Amino acid sequence: MYAKSESVTEALPIHAVLPDLLSALRAKSEAVLVAPPGAGKTTAVAPALLCEDWCTGTIILTSPRRVAARAAAERMAQVLGEKPGETIGYLTRLDSKRSGKTRVLVVTEAIFVNTILGDPELSGISAVLFDEAHERHLDSDLGLALALETQAVLREDLRILVMSATIDGSRFASLMGEDTPVIESQGRAYPLDIRWLGSSPQTRMEDAVTSAIAIAWREEEGDILAFLPGVGEIERTRERLADRLPQALILPLHGQVQPADQRAAIRRDPEGRRRIVLATAIAETSLTLEGVSVVVDAGLSRSAEFDRAAGTTHLVTHRASQAAAAQRAGRAARQGPGVAYRLWEEAGHAGRPAFDPPEMETADLAPLVLDLAKWGTSDPASLQWLDPPPAASVSAARQTLEGLGALDGEGRITERGQQLAGLPLDPSSAAMVLFGAEHGAADTAARLALLLQERGLGGRGEDLEARLARWNGDRGARAEASSKLAGRWAKLANRLTERRERRDVPPAILLAAGRPDFVAKRRDSSGENWIAAGGRGFMLDPASSLARAEFLVIGDAQGQAKGARITSAIALDERDLERWLDERIERRPVLRWKGDRVEALLEKRLGAITLASGPDPEPDPRALVDMLVEKALKNAAKLVPADLQARAAFIGLDAFAASRLADTADLWLAPLLEGRRDCDVPRGKLVDALLGMLDWDTRQRLDREAPREFASLAGTSHRIDYTGDDAPSVEVRVQALFGLDRHPLVGKTPLLLKLTSPAGRPIQATRDLPGFWRGSWDDVRKDMKGRYPRHRWPEEPWTEKPSLKTKNAFSRSEG
Repeated sequence: MYAKSESVTEALPIHAVLPDLLSALRAKSEAVLVAPPGAGKTTAVAPALLCEDWCTGTIILTSPRRVAARAAAERMAQVLGEKPGETIGYLTRLDSKRSGKTRVLVVTEAIFVNTILGDPELSGISAVLFDEAHERHLDSDLGLALALETQAVLREDLRILVMSATIDGSRFASLMGEDTPVIESQGRAYPLDIRWLGSSPQTRMEDAVTSAIAIAWREEEGDILAFLPGVGEIERTRERLADRLPQALILPLHGQVQPADQRAAIRRDPEGRRRIVLATAIAETSLTLEGVSVVVDAGLSRSAEFDRAAGTTHLVTHRASQAAAAQRAGRAARQGPGVAYRLWEEAGHAGRPAFDPPEMETADLAPLVLDLAKWGTSDPASLQWLDPPPAASVSAARQTLEGLGALDGEGRITERGQQLAGLPLDPSSAAMVLFGAEHGAADTAARLALLLQERGLGGRGEDLEARLARWNGDRGARAEASSKLAGRWAKLANRLTERRERRDVPPAILLAAGRPDFVAKRRDSSGENWIAAGGRGFMLDPASSLARAEFLVIGDAQGQAKGARITSAIALDERDLERWLDERIERRPVLRWKGDRVEALLEKRLGAITLASGPDPEPDPRALVDMLVEKALKNAAKLVPADLQARAAFIGLDAFAASRLADTADLWLAPLLEGRRDCDVPRGKLVDALLGMLDWDTRQRLDREAPREFASLAGTSHRIDYTGDDAPSVEVRVQALFGLDRHPLVGKTPLLLKLTSPAGRPIQATRDLPGFWRGSWDDVRKDMKGRYPRHRWPEEPWTEKPSLKTKNAFSRSEG
């Protein structure tokens, strides 16, 4: 039936290699098919496999986008002369057509991942075809890894086929097995003319695209397909074109467009009017837009990238890769000769990246890590990947999941994690919906979760609650389909968890249940700066109605970690915060430095947000001491008085090394800091404590080999300085040394004597006192005798009795 029905359609290049592909899948369970755009792989391969003896069940064909999945199913059904939902069906998040007769089911990649997680054996499935695998979406890579493990462990008969237009077939073949065949198909060789229009930084992108479309409208024939990075640019370009080309049929094509309008953009106009289709990257692959012979490419792509520092996924606009540009240009030559206008310079084309990075490198991996935990592995490296998940992203994902209670400390899935994984949502959204189900608010929670994913639903603006209200009153097709989807999520959540007593849960609390780190507090009077419980800073347009709130729960933000801009949030009343998030609120004593002193406070905190703060009249004494010790030890080298350090260093004693001081701080330092709020311990107590750490022998050695003082014959004591370059040295009045004819030593080192006058002024320094007496003393004596006539200045001081008394006082004492 299927082969016969296929024969009535036009011949496609893929038909030339179908016999080889069928033969390969009879001999082996896996293969790689490389086929250029327009070859027919998306719509021709799956029906051809239905006639194979091994194909007794359903064939799943994965597609990267909802639009492409539905279009592929509709095209295959048309070829068979049927309606979608009979032999050929499709299943997307917002739309489905299938029945008991369905043998080929086209699904989005995310739905396939949910399917295999729910049934690892893939019961009733004969083959899985991964279309457009080169796009390297996260769900595509994960789905392939899981399918390969299912094939290896449970289903040797399961056929796996990887298909793409611009793929390194050998890499996928190596991943799937050494002998995996790679079948290559030729494409249609229609001529394609590339025209380089260049770019100007002074010209807005929408104006440049409008001008290029106007040129193509005037100079070319056939429908025009223009690629722009996002919905906003599409709408602004459509407004300009409506004024410039009022006779043109202008059709947008992106994920927010209604299915009927998407079909209108894909197919020729039934009235024969010439069309201009304004599309995002959604039209790069999988889709064949009938009648298009001209492509206008702005040369930009917009993709979601996860910022681990901010904890948010934001949209990033960047230059389209060479591979993406080739795919886009190829849309013009799928059905005949075409022309592609590129809004950049030919000389700069080689500088563009060759391929877009795999989503594995840029996405939030929390959904993947949870899926793997449900699969039964906490180590992603145990599966087969073309590019393994980055370790840093896996670590950040585990931290998020542990915060939601989905994983334990070993990375194993918890009961709560099983519940979260049971919903076809990312973990944060699933946590929100489950919390809602537990409190009788599953419907509202599910609708909020969908609002976070479906841009434009419920209108625009940062206020999610306002968008929810608008959606509740919307009776349009998209709103109704979205309501049904949210309703299915709510019913599933109600089945997964035990419902408690119904309570009136504020929407902000529902959002916080899945995003506890994104409860935020206003930091200024304008409402521009916010601090979130997770410690990250965010910004909000001060003109937003939300800027007047004291607290928000942030649903989404765009931009880098510092100053990411809030794009969706709900205002949170502080009373609701206290009531519903009490278990997350921490009441704790806090010690912090204020100047050079410790300040003791009692704080009530939600993560990094301080809800209330006041003095702590009775702080923990031990905590105070610990903080002071830590502060003092940060500069342990300066903690020991310099003279004590120098004495120890003079004899090679390392008892006061920083590491040793830190190891014994509880013994010598902590007692000194008890009852204090600062580290200013009196010097004498500090020295006594440090010396007290030395054993008896070491203490005696220190005093013996590096004495603190020099005792003169006159009975005076003088501190010995071990710190200077001339150490050891001592400052002493010359009269105190009378009667000494041998130079004093410290150990074996001559003590530098810094001799002073009776007024304490320097006279001379010497390490040879006998030489000084018999040398320069005579000159010193003559000079000093004139200045200080009341004091003794003998010719032979080494024979004199030492004394600091004046001549008269000395004579009386001797008499």
